[in-house]
Amino acid sequence: MNREESNVGAQEPKEIGNEESKKNATLENIQQLGQTNTPAGESNIFCLTIIGQVEGHVVLPPQNKTTKYEHIIPQLVAAEQNPKIEGVMIILNTVGGDVEAGLAIAEMISTLSKPTVTLVLGGGHSIGVPIAVSANHSIIAETATMTIHPIRLNGLVIGVPQTFEYLDKMQERVVRFVTKHSNVTEEKFKELMFKTGELTRDIGTTVIGADAVKYGLIDRVGGVGEAIQELNQRIEQRKSNVTGGLVQ
Repeated sequence: MNREESNVGAQEPKEIGNEESKKNATLENIQQLGQTNTPAGESNIFCLTIIGQVEGHVVLPPQNKTTKYEHIIPQLVAAEQNPKIEGVMIILNTVGGDVEAGLAIAEMISTLSKPTVTLVLGGGHSIGVPIAVSANHSIIAETATMTIHPIRLNGLVIGVPQTFEYLDKMQERVVRFVTKHSNVTEEKFKELMFKTGELTRDIGTTVIGADAVKYGLIDRVGGVGEAIQELNQRIEQRKSNVTGGLVQ
């Protein structure tokens, strides 16, 4: 056996080992974060999924499907810093969750310098509403729903005026954010929030696809194809603005 043949034989186990490690890393990403590379290879669009319940400062039971905000925040920072990522698409199917964690995610999405599009599939309920409207453009599936209701506190609540003032201020933060980042008026949003008789055990409103667009919460009805098309158009527009000397 000559040297060339021995070198080839030595390289094969390394290549196999590298392939195995890549597969393991991909499986780990899917299991932990729901993230993987697209089948066609690297993409200039980063897809972020927010599903189940938004988990904040309190760890939820293991049987709950959750999205941990400490996983979402570094992904958004990495997408902002990575020059290969030119746009971010956020896919939502969430029942809501921790108010401050949801607002933190929404604020981060709204302050990204790169084009962003949100797509509501299934549901974008409760604190999912601010996240849904935080992008440059929002799309909702025809059958998707969004539940708008007042903020609730879980656990021990002390019945003193300060507690209700704190709750009211937190609710105003949500109202201000939603009205600032969508076309719904404050009066209409509060009307939907405090409506009685529609939800069985709560006050509020559930709006479906086209109604969310009619009220000005979401920009339009559509799906994955429309979301990617819109994002690509905004990426091209941003490129042309940068080359023309007009940085967004």
